[in-house]
Amino acid sequence: MRKRIFITATNTDIGKTYTTKLLLKEFASRGLSVGVIKPIETGVVDGYAHDAEELLECVKELNPKLWSLEAEDIVPIVYELAAAPYIASGNTPLDLKKIKMKIEELEALCDVVVIEGAGGLYVPIDEEYMMIDLISKLDAVALLVTHCSLGCINDTLLSKKALQERNIQHLVAFNCTEEDKSFSQISEPYFLQTGFRVLKVCNDIDIICDVLYNL
Repeated sequence: MRKRIFITATNTDIGKTYTTKLLLKEFASRGLSVGVIKPIETGVVDGYAHDAEELLECVKELNPKLWSLEAEDIVPIVYELAAAPYIASGNTPLDLKKIKMKIEELEALCDVVVIEGAGGLYVPIDEEYMMIDLISKLDAVALLVTHCSLGCINDTLLSKKALQERNIQHLVAFNCTEEDKSFSQISEPYFLQTGFRVLKVCNDIDIICDVLYNL
């Protein structure tokens, strides 16, 4: 089986797609064939899946074997309402077989498949599954993307604890933006003083890739 890396986050709009694209580019620069999938995307209006199109454009530039793919190959399950899949789908049971089939198709052409989740770990998909359940069901390791603004200590530790309780191998990366200049004063000291490894998406993508690939 090829390497599967699941990108999750402490909440929505934390930077999963941005991080996913950086990972794809870094792995590709090392001579690895890359693939990407976002199993579920909500907020798809008039058939246009924004994340799917963005990821598709990126991966086609990096892996010529994927030129024949369409947006539906990148995002196999879409819903119009911009809400948790449980709500957006009207609690439709998850078609896990469809997702696994798409991943296996990608793996025939890839060394590494990056799987982008939707929202945070406890976004409900249906009555049986939360987003965190997909990580184990898809036999992936996880990258938890967290923010650098006030509150990130709580958000990061809660999400990390959830992954640990499920025995999911994972790494944490901080996605700091230009607005997060206070991180070094109000949050980072806690992490550093407690021995928490602070890896930043913008500066440490090479280290992040190394660790994830070897988990």
